[in-house]
Amino acid sequence: MIAPYRPSIYGGIVCGIAGIVSMSRPDPALVRRMCDVMRHRGPDGAGFHDDGRAVLGMRRLAIIDVATGDQPVYSEDERVVAVFNGEIYNFPELREELTKRGHRLRSTGDSECLVHLYEEYGADLVHHLRGMFAFAIWDRDRERLILARDRVGKKPLYWRVDHESIHFASELKSLAQDPAMSRELDLQALHHYLSFRYVPAPQSIYRDVRKLPPGHVLVWERGQVSVSRYWRLDHAPRPVADENEELERVRELLLEATRIRMVSERPLGAFLSGGIDSSAVVAAMAMQSSAPVKTFCVGFEDSWYDERHKARMVATKYGTDHHEFVVTSSLVEVLPRLAWHFDEPFADSSSIPSFYVAEMSRQHVTVVLNGDGGDECFGGYQRYALMDRAGKLPGIPSPIAAVSGRLGTHIMNKSRFGTFPQRLGRLMRFVGEQPAHRYASLMSCFTREQKLRVYSDALRRELAHVDSYQLFTEIFQDSSAVTEVGRVQDVDTLTYLPGDLLVKVDITTMANSLEARSPFLDHHLMEWAATVPSALKVRNLQTKLLLKRAVAPWLPEELLHYPKRGFGVPLATWLRRELRELVHDTLTDDTARGRGLFDPVAVRDLIRQHMAGTDHSERLWALLQFELWHRAHNVPSSPAGTEDLCPVP
Repeated sequence: MIAPYRPSIYGGIVCGIAGIVSMSRPDPALVRRMCDVMRHRGPDGAGFHDDGRAVLGMRRLAIIDVATGDQPVYSEDERVVAVFNGEIYNFPELREELTKRGHRLRSTGDSECLVHLYEEYGADLVHHLRGMFAFAIWDRDRERLILARDRVGKKPLYWRVDHESIHFASELKSLAQDPAMSRELDLQALHHYLSFRYVPAPQSIYRDVRKLPPGHVLVWERGQVSVSRYWRLDHAPRPVADENEELERVRELLLEATRIRMVSERPLGAFLSGGIDSSAVVAAMAMQSSAPVKTFCVGFEDSWYDERHKARMVATKYGTDHHEFVVTSSLVEVLPRLAWHFDEPFADSSSIPSFYVAEMSRQHVTVVLNGDGGDECFGGYQRYALMDRAGKLPGIPSPIAAVSGRLGTHIMNKSRFGTFPQRLGRLMRFVGEQPAHRYASLMSCFTREQKLRVYSDALRRELAHVDSYQLFTEIFQDSSAVTEVGRVQDVDTLTYLPGDLLVKVDITTMANSLEARSPFLDHHLMEWAATVPSALKVRNLQTKLLLKRAVAPWLPEELLHYPKRGFGVPLATWLRRELRELVHDTLTDDTARGRGLFDPVAVRDLIRQHMAGTDHSERLWALLQFELWHRAHNVPSSPAGTEDLCPVP
């Protein structure tokens, strides 16, 4: 009782899934439209089979098992069927185990393992998977749908319930192909977006659509939905007797996690930013590759943000086939494209260099490895050191804390990112707050007060009592960590990593038909690293101590002593110069004012103050990205839009 959308003959890794399961007869044509809008469009010639109960579909990017990996995949009796987006790295071991248990596998890849694992373990099959995935499994006899997402959220999955039907897709714009879906904004999601630059799961920007959180399984059975968590890191520290053994274990885990991610039938390379994490991954690849590793790096005309020289050190040491691209400020063309590719408003400006490096890399390879997750696993962010130091300070009286916060905010706004005054301002701003709010304020784009000032009267009344920081408070309270550093790592693993970093990488790579793999996000490595005592990661304002010592033999010594700058862009300068007219025209025209969401006077004041020298770049960028997203996805004559039709302001 399954109506699969037949894929192209090329098979391979699925780039997106879509489906409808209904107690009445679903519309196969709707799933066809949902699939057609996905970013990767398979070759012509695919067909439909419909038995009137369930419709599943997908689009593919072929990486492994190119010859025989067609989807959907079926059990021997065709009572269980699955579609799958991502990759399972331990599929050789799973295939061997399933064969011993009597299952007959028709293909040679990873996708078919899902249906047979379901037959053996039901929804608990997720515990046997090592990789990145979002999948749907339909059990015909039980009329049961299983949706699942990988542990850390590498692959996206949206869903909504409509009467007796459930709709799901890898892309929100695919669900929006259904004219019955409400396009009403979730105002609380907008409120959270302005704090964090992304919409945190399980909410989406649309009121009636949800995101399945990472590490969760959804079961839909005869009209009833249940969602449950199957994985969360345990940050309780373990005793460490010999630090040298810990260093060796880091190297072993990283080498193995890298090795299993180098399996590909397509050309393979790596993003190389010059930071410790991506450099360590490239080193691990080079030590296990018989040919030079292809590496890709982006830089900027502004020398403060340009770190290509660091990447060249590693490229030279390992003799990589190195490629570079310089990001200029000619962004007017790429911004609407990004607004269309991102299904929700997204205000991490590093998506721009991420898109460019993916576009460049795709000219040479189909798969890239990256260093994502190294900071979350091993304590790499400077904010971790600040939280560690602030946690050791004595309590500060409330009046002094309030003055410190206001002065710190002023210093931050007047200081350049990454400088000592900017870091000092950060410290002053949050030392008097409770730990969860300290960290939330560090991670915020708009503070609560700044949001309320920029809202229209109606939106202010609607959201005045909604606390975006409550999300962090709940994670702090539930965390098994015993230190401030451990708790903020827990927060990042559940919020910033899946909501920002992994969304950015998935969207910008998939938009260019490129697959990204992250050795540091191997759950075996993550589970081990989570139990390393915080003092071995962050101490005396030094970060990533254990990892730096572990990979020191692999990397140029000079690289280990560079301060971490992240993947920043000269945003404040761009907004004052080349993007000045775009910001003003887009945020103050009749279309933006007509939405009734923001106070036009407050928005103009932000623009004026920024142009006069106060740094409001992050806040203006968040407002700009929301408006560009709205125009790209909410055009009445084109409910979902296409990249070609995406309006350019």
